[in-house]
Amino acid sequence: MRALVISDSHGWVKEVGEVRDRHKEEVDIMFHCGDSELKKDTPELEGIHTVSGNCDFGKDFPDEIVEDAGEERFFAGHGHLFGIKMSELNLVYKGQEAEATICLFGHTHQPTAVLSRGLLLVNPGSLREPRGYPAGSYAIIESDAHVYSVTFYNVNGEKLTDLSKTFPKE
Repeated sequence: MRALVISDSHGWVKEVGEVRDRHKEEVDIMFHCGDSELKKDTPELEGIHTVSGNCDFGKDFPDEIVEDAGEERFFAGHGHLFGIKMSELNLVYKGQEAEATICLFGHTHQPTAVLSRGLLLVNPGSLREPRGYPAGSYAIIESDAHVYSVTFYNVNGEKLTDLSKTFPKE
C-alpha cells in the first residue's frame, strides 16, 4: 500500500495539483491534512481525501476522516482540534477509537514520522510554509506485512533522505 500525504498548502493550487499528478499513478490513496484554503470543488483536490484545518473557513471539508487502503486504516485530522502542539496523545486516542493503523495530521508545519503505541503518526510538513525544516515537504507512506516506510519529498519531488524513516510493524 502506498499513500500520498500533503498538508498546509495555504492557498497554493498549482503546486497541490503538481504533487498529486506526479504521484497519482503510483499511490493507492491521497490525503490533504488541512489548511489547503481551497474549496471542495477545486480541480487540483480531485481524488484527494481532505480534512478542514484552522485556516479553512466554511464547511467544505470534515474535521476528520477514516479511510481504508489495503491492510491499513487511516485516521486524518488537522491537529488543531487535538492539541497536537502540546502532545500527540489525543491524536493517538482518536486513532485508537477509529481502529486506525496510521494517523495523519498537519497544523505544526513540521515534517515528522513516529511510531507511538502501535500507531504510525505522520505529519507531512507544509508545502508552502515549512517550520523546523528549510524546505516545504510532503510524504509518501509505504507499508507491507513487516514495515512502514515514510519518504519525505520537497515541493519539486526530490527525496529528503534526512527526514525519511522506516519502522517495523509491531
